[in-house]
Formats: sequence, C-alpha cells, structure tokens
Amino acid sequence: MASNSLAYQFKTASITVKLIAINTVIFLLVSLIAFFFQIQPGYLTQWFVLPSDMVGFLTQPWAFISYAFLHFGFFHLLFNMLLLYWFGNFILNLFSGKRLLTIYLLGAIFGGLLYVLSYNLFPVFEDSRAYLLGASGAVTAIMVFIGTYTPNTPFRIFTFTIKLWQIALFFFLLDLVRLPTSDNEGGLLAHIGGAIFGYIYAIQLSKGNDIAKWFTDVMDWVSDLFTSRKKKPFKTVHRTTRAKPDSSKAKSTATDKQKKIDAILDKIGKSGYDSLTKAEKDFLFKAGKE
Repeated sequence: MASNSLAYQFKTASITVKLIAINTVIFLLVSLIAFFFQIQPGYLTQWFVLPSDMVGFLTQPWAFISYAFLHFGFFHLLFNMLLLYWFGNFILNLFSGKRLLTIYLLGAIFGGLLYVLSYNLFPVFEDSRAYLLGASGAVTAIMVFIGTYTPNTPFRIFTFTIKLWQIALFFFLLDLVRLPTSDNEGGLLAHIGGAIFGYIYAIQLSKGNDIAKWFTDVMDWVSDLFTSRKKKPFKTVHRTTRAKPDSSKAKSTATDKQKKIDAILDKIGKSGYDSLTKAEKDFLFKAGKE
C-alpha cells in the first residue's frame, strides 16, 4: 500500500520534485551498496561519470547526461537540489515541466561539452586526467535561464530581497574568478558551460526562437518508444457536413492570447511574479500547459 502511495506521489509530482527524487535515490543506492559491500563508490559509478580523455567519453557517450545524476557527497547533493528546487519552481510558474527538463538535460550536455573540450584543447590541462559528476552544470543552466528570462523577479533571502539576474551574475562571476586557483576546475567549467547555454536559450526564447525544440522532439520520440499504446477498437464513422471554421477568427483569438501572455511576462520582468493577480497567474499556468 505504501509503495503504491509513493508511486502515485512520484507520478503526480512536479518535474522539479521528480528530478530531486531521482538524484537522491541514486545517491542513497550508491552510498549504501558501497557501504555494505565495502567497495569504493567510484567503482559503481565509473561507467556513468564523464571522463575527460577523448577515448573515455567516446566509449560512454551516455555519460554526458548520466553524470548529472551522480554526486560525491551529501552536501554536494544538498546544495544542488536546493538550487534546483528554488529556481526550478520559478521556471514552472511560467513554463511546462518539459521545458524545465529540457533546460536541465541540455545544461548538463553543454556543461559536459565545455569540460571535455577544455581538457583536450587547452595546454593547462594537457597532463590532467579527471572525471566529472554532479548536477551543478544543469542547475546553473536553470538558474541563469530564469535570471535572464525574468531578470527583475525578486528572490527573498531571510530579511532582504534581491533580483534573479543578480544571483545568476554573482554565481557566474564567482566561477570565473575561482577557475584559475580551484582544485575543481572541471566542475567550474561545467557550471560555465551550463550558464552559457541557459543565457543563450533564454535570450532566443524571449525572441520567439525555441532553439531546443529539436531536443524536446527527441525526448517525445524516446518517450513514445517506452509508452505502451492501447489499440482502440474500430468505430463506425458517419460523415457529417460541418461548416468550416473561420480561420481569420481563430487567428485573431490566438493573437489576442499571445498578446495577453506577452503583457503578463512584461509585468513579471518589471515587477516580479508576485505582482501578478490570481487571474493572471491562473491564465499563465493554463497557457504553459497547452
């Protein structure tokens, strides 16, 4: 009964909660197996972390995504999941869960790409062999995306309030400053790669260009492969003569709806999400699910 309840809660949860749950369960499984069998966690995760050498990542290309679901310590996991929860919910106020998942996965991929390219192109990493794990690149992409798309949205920290663009810029500059002296340069490169993707994606999406549509199409295709489709019985269909819909009226309705969405997004950009009325929030939520 409890397992059915947990399965139902997971199924009905937001994509933010699902990502946090998946990351947490993987961390617990790796930690417990390593403890009970007295083996190093790296032995279990070696085929899922992202290696820096060319041969390594060519033999396990899935690692460009799988590394973003692995963490080396509790506080590493905790910090990433807190940021994912806070900034992921800002995105879900405006977009669908599929958009958030797209940003997470592509942020991980682009963070991994910058990491691999840097280790194979720049002389400073010539004699270095390393591997990458953690959701930081994906989470940074989410943080920078929403900080770019709705920069003036307020974020309350204890007794004072700052804007999303200030948080995103602070973390990005902090990574750049720490890069030359840090012993975690691979992780910082992943942050920077994810941030660059999040920024470009937000700018293009605000102009009406969804540069990640190809990726969502791939996700839909993969989802269809694992979704069992029940065959529907044949039905007798009777032809009826119906009046053709007025295309000009339909276009006008769609245009008015888009104008209303744009007006609400402008209001968020100027005064923050909390300035919206309940009707505006409900309208934006329904529009994001269509």
